[in-house]
Amino acid sequence: MNLRLLVLAAAVAASSATATAAPRGFTVEDLVNLERVGSPAVSPDAGRVVYTVRRTDLGKNRGHTSLWIADLRAGSAPKALVDHDSSSLDPEWSPSGDAVYFLSTRSGSSQVWRQGANGGEPVQVTNLPLDVDNFRVSPTGERIAFSLAVFRDCADLACTRDRMDAQAKNKASGRVYDRLFVRHWDTWADGRNAVLFSAPLDANGRVSAAPVSLSGSLDGDVPSKPFGDREEYRFSPDGKTVVFSARIAGKTEAWSTNFDLYSVPAAGNAAPRNLTSDNPAWDTKGVFSPDGRTLAYLAMARPGFEADRFQIMLMDVASGKKRKLADSWDRSAGALQWSADGKTLVVDAEDVGQHRLFAIDVASGKVAPLTGKGSIGGFDMRRDTIAYTQATLSSPAQLYASTLRGATPKQLTNNNADKLADVRFGEYEQFSFAGANGDTVHGYVMKPWNAQPGVKYPIAFLVHGGPQGSFGNAWSYRWNPQVYAGAGYAAVFIDFHGSTGYGQKFTDAISGDWGGAPLVDLQRGLDAAVKKFTWLDRGRSCALGASYGGYMMNWIEGNWSDGFKCIVNHDGVFDTRGMAYSTEEQWFTDWENGGAYFAVPEQHERFNPVHHVNKWKTPMLVIQGDLDFRIPTAQGLSTFTALQRKGIESKLLVFPDENHWVLKPANSLLWHHTVIGWLDQHLKQ
Repeated sequence: MNLRLLVLAAAVAASSATATAAPRGFTVEDLVNLERVGSPAVSPDAGRVVYTVRRTDLGKNRGHTSLWIADLRAGSAPKALVDHDSSSLDPEWSPSGDAVYFLSTRSGSSQVWRQGANGGEPVQVTNLPLDVDNFRVSPTGERIAFSLAVFRDCADLACTRDRMDAQAKNKASGRVYDRLFVRHWDTWADGRNAVLFSAPLDANGRVSAAPVSLSGSLDGDVPSKPFGDREEYRFSPDGKTVVFSARIAGKTEAWSTNFDLYSVPAAGNAAPRNLTSDNPAWDTKGVFSPDGRTLAYLAMARPGFEADRFQIMLMDVASGKKRKLADSWDRSAGALQWSADGKTLVVDAEDVGQHRLFAIDVASGKVAPLTGKGSIGGFDMRRDTIAYTQATLSSPAQLYASTLRGATPKQLTNNNADKLADVRFGEYEQFSFAGANGDTVHGYVMKPWNAQPGVKYPIAFLVHGGPQGSFGNAWSYRWNPQVYAGAGYAAVFIDFHGSTGYGQKFTDAISGDWGGAPLVDLQRGLDAAVKKFTWLDRGRSCALGASYGGYMMNWIEGNWSDGFKCIVNHDGVFDTRGMAYSTEEQWFTDWENGGAYFAVPEQHERFNPVHHVNKWKTPMLVIQGDLDFRIPTAQGLSTFTALQRKGIESKLLVFPDENHWVLKPANSLLWHHTVIGWLDQHLKQ
C-alpha cells in the first residue's frame, strides 16, 4: 500500500467519532494514534500529580508530549498544565510544590523550564550552549543536577560548542577510533561523554552561576548509554551530596558491565568517591532514605551478565556497611522509592506474566504485592500516596493512585476513550504447560475480536526478544497482539526458558542454549494451546519475532521447518559468528556463549542458524532497520540472500532511518500493514 494512502487512512480513522457505530476490531491506525500516558510525579503534599501525555502528529511524523495535572483529593478532571508546539518532558516538582520543572526545546535547544503549578507562563531555568539531556532538582531547591554531552578535555561548555561547530564545517567526514565503543545502539561515537553537572538555583528557581562538573573526572557516561536516565543519579535529602552510577570506559567498556556507585559533593568541590568497588558487576539506582542515613540501590552479582538478578542492597552511609534486602525474593527489582517514614521500599518487578508494584519492609525483608494483574510503567510516591501507570493486554496505560495502606486503586485518566469507543478487543487468557525438562512454562492466548463459537482461527505465533524478556499482560506499541486480533487472527505467545519474571534460574536457562529448551517450549506451548483452546487452527499459523525472536525465526526455518505456513523475521541473528564480531555490546554475546568467539568458537556455532540453511523452505518476510547496531544490517541481508538463493518465497522490508525498533509513526503504519499483508497472503487465501 502507498505510504501516502496509509497516512491518509490513519488520519481519517483518527477523526471518526464512532461511539454509536457497530463494534469493530482494533487497527494499526488505532495503535499509532493512541495517546500515551506516562511519567507521573506526585506533589510534595501528595495532593496533585503531574504526568505526560504523548500524542501522534502524523503530519510531522513524530510524537508530541504535553504535561497534565490531576488533583488527587478533589477528584476533578485532569487538565493541561503545559501544552506547547515543542514537547514538554520529564516533569519534577519544586520542593515547595509551587512549580513544576520540565525539559523543552521551545528555546531552540533542550533546556530546563519552570511552570507555576497554578498556571502562568513558564520561565526558562537553564540557558546553556548545549542540550540538557536530563535533570534533577535538589530536595532543598538550592541546586539542580543535569547531564550534558561534552568533550571531557574541554575546560568549559563553550569549548564543546565551538568544537562541534567546527566539526560540522569540516568537509572531511572521516573519524579515527582507537577503542570501542565505535558505535552504540544507533549512534556513532563522536568523542563526547554524558557528564553530570550541577548549578545553584536562585530564589526564582533559575540557574544563577556557571555549572560545575560532578562526573567529568571519570572516563564514562552519566547517565549510561543508550537508555540511562535520571534514575541513575540522586541528591541526598539535605541536597549536599549526589550519588550516581557510572562504568569506567577505558579499553574494556564494550564487554564490561561493571557499573559502580559514586558519591560526590553537589557543589563539585571534591572528586567522586567509589562506594561499590568491592562488586565487579552492575551497581545502580542509588536512593537515599528520608533521613539520609541509608542508601538503597540495585546490584548484580555476576560480571558481564546484563540480565542477572538486580538484588536490593542497603548501605549504611556513615560506615559503608552493606546488607541484602529480601534476598530470598526471587525477582529482579526495577526502580526504588522510600516511604516517608523510611520503613518501606516500594519497587516494581516482573512476576509470572505481570509487572507489579511491591512493598518491602526494610527491617524484616517481607514482600507484599501492591498491584495485581497488568503491567506497571512509571510510578512515584510522596507520603503514603503512590501514583503509577498501568496497562494490560486490552488497555494502554492509564494513571492510577493508591496508598501504601492498600487502598483500592483509583483510576485518574481515561485517555483514548473516544478513540476506542467502538473497538472490541480480543479476549485473552494465561495458561501453563510442561515445557522443557518438565518445567512449568506460561503463555497467553488471545481470540480474534469477533470470535464466534465453533469457528477456528489462524494463528499469529509471537516470539519475544531479549532473549531475557517477556510477552506478558502488557500493552506494546511495537508488538501488540491486539493488532493481530483486530485483523482476525488468534495470537499465541509463550514465555519460554530465559524469560523474566519467573525466577532467576528460569532466566539463566537460555544462556548457552539458545536453540535448545526455548525451541522445545515453543513447540510444546503451541501444542498445549491448540489442545486446550479448540478455536485455534494449527494448520494455518505464522511465526513472528524480532531480535532474539528474529534469531528464533531463522532457527525455526532450519529446525522446525514444517511448523508454519509463513515466518516474519525482524532484525534477527542469521550468523552467530558475524553477530559476535559486529554487535556493539560485546558482553552480551560473550555471556550468552560462554566467552568471546575467538576463545570458544564451538559454543557460538552450536546454535548457529547459518548451518541449517539447507533445510529452509518456509516463506519469510525479512525486516531490517539500517540504524540497528545491535543486530547489524548484514544479518538481515544475509537472511534474505539465503532465502532468495534457495528460491524460497520471501520479501525484504528495510527502514534506512530506524534502529532496532520501528519508532516513526509512518514507518509503524507501513511495518504493520506489510506484516498483516504477509499473514493474509499465506493464512487467509
